[in-house]
Amino acid sequence: MKIMQVEAKAGRVETEAGEVLVLTHCEGEGLSKQDAAVLDKALSGALHALLQSKEFEGEANEVVLFHTQGKVPAKRLILVGLGKRKDVGLDQIRQAMGHAVKRVRQAKAGSFTVALPSVTPRGASVIEVAQVMAEGAILGSYQFNVYRSEGPGNKDVAAMSVLAHQKSQLRQLTEGIRRGVATAEATVFVRDLCNHPSNVMTPTKIANEAKAIAKETGVSLKILEQKEMEELGMGALLGVAMGSHEPPKFIILQYHGSKKKDDRPVVLVGKTITFDTGGISLKPAENMEQMKADMTGGAEVLAAMRAAARLKLPLNLISILPAAENMPGGRAMRPGDVVKTLSGKTVEVQNTDAEGRLILSDGLAYATRFKPAALIDIATLTGACVVALGQFAIGMFGTDAKLKESVRKAGLRAGERVWEMPLWDEYFEQLRSDVADMRNIGGRGGGMITAALFLSKFVGDCSWVHLDIASTDWSERERAYIPKGPTGIGTRLLIQYLMDRAL
Repeated sequence: MKIMQVEAKAGRVETEAGEVLVLTHCEGEGLSKQDAAVLDKALSGALHALLQSKEFEGEANEVVLFHTQGKVPAKRLILVGLGKRKDVGLDQIRQAMGHAVKRVRQAKAGSFTVALPSVTPRGASVIEVAQVMAEGAILGSYQFNVYRSEGPGNKDVAAMSVLAHQKSQLRQLTEGIRRGVATAEATVFVRDLCNHPSNVMTPTKIANEAKAIAKETGVSLKILEQKEMEELGMGALLGVAMGSHEPPKFIILQYHGSKKKDDRPVVLVGKTITFDTGGISLKPAENMEQMKADMTGGAEVLAAMRAAARLKLPLNLISILPAAENMPGGRAMRPGDVVKTLSGKTVEVQNTDAEGRLILSDGLAYATRFKPAALIDIATLTGACVVALGQFAIGMFGTDAKLKESVRKAGLRAGERVWEMPLWDEYFEQLRSDVADMRNIGGRGGGMITAALFLSKFVGDCSWVHLDIASTDWSERERAYIPKGPTGIGTRLLIQYLMDRAL
């Protein structure tokens, strides 16, 4: 998908010409304090009449298109609701932009101008508001049409202008747009990778994507092939990959953005299973096609790396992707097999469909070699996460209260919320094995917790957070700026965390 061009400019809504002018409106309020007030007189009171008729009331995500009949310079006017003034937050603005851009596309307009909302969350800066406006519009316009022979149903909206009333706001507006474009572009990148079928998006293809990112300023790349993994002793990752003809890859990207030589890096580790059949412990056929997105975590740490480089964040960052395909076959790992991980710990594999924690055990153990200031892994790890949290929260576990709080705040700002779950040692009793140091499943009860506890045994004394995105990585329906299918949720959370840490 070609990314929408977003720019900032100063001007007045009553003189703004163009295909579409978008204005926001709060529920239950008249025109006196709204941007639309200055247009209503030129439109002979038509907007006031619209509100009086209750056809449009400004409810959250309510949208109406109004043809101006040449009475003002803008050809069409779109009003989008923000809901009640007291409830307006950054995500309400992001959602409003997502709905507005869809209506612009339905109107077959190639560009639009949107006024900076007159009602914004208390304490929010112009930078923050501009960032979420750019995010909402770009993400709301997302389409994936690579494999459609007839092409897209509606052409992409090519450009958006954010209109400020004062020139003094332009500098902050431009910076906010820069950040919003970077985070949205990263999320689009993740959605694209996860939408490609697994006969295209193999571990080798993921490695090629990493090579492209390594061309960004300050980024370097190392890829471990199977022989090197064998020499290092990555028995867990290699065990998962045994059933597939696709060779595994262990990808390490490094970004050097800090001017301090001894600045310890943030390390991100992403689960990168390019397709998950469950292996010998085969999954049910229903919805198995969604397992092409089981590499979402890896795609997100790739995208975070690219965004950090493009934003020129002043920090050091490492992204690690253990990449493999989990398939049944003559050489596939069997239930009851024992693998020796990079850390030296042994694992009895009682279920080959609990493969994500196996590849992450080697990824996390490798990550500790960098002595990270913060270690974050992100993974579509457990179906239990879906049961526990539904589709609106990411499961969070961790060993460091300060890091968890930073991630929680980043999630709130990004509109990708996390919910902390317990990481109590008592649960490890469920992972006891009769023949190895531990087994890879802990039974039905507390499945998300036992999976996280398993991972905790491979992070040493690092400040660590685990994010289980199995509940949010795929959407069964289209929402404001979330498409049906792969969502990319978690990407902006990671980038927001990095920005909060660095800027």
